[in-house]
Amino acid sequence: MDKKIVELDVRDDLKNKLEPFQKIMEAISGLNEHDVFILHAPFKPVPLFPVLKAKGFEAVSEQIEKKHWKVVFTKRGDRQ
Repeated sequence: MDKKIVELDVRDDLKNKLEPFQKIMEAISGLNEHDVFILHAPFKPVPLFPVLKAKGFEAVSEQIEKKHWKVVFTKRGDRQ
């Protein structure tokens, strides 16, 4: 079975002072084991890491540019 990949860019939301948390939660709601959620943000979204970790995701972050971070969240499998 192929893994699902969902990508979301919240840089414009944050630039316009819109809170993207609900949009992020909606984006991950349908993800299953080994699926991937890619988030683009203007800063490293450290507060989001424990929230998504509690939902079963592991994070790998990368700074693309000064105000562009890419974080790849992968849903862990139940069997480890």
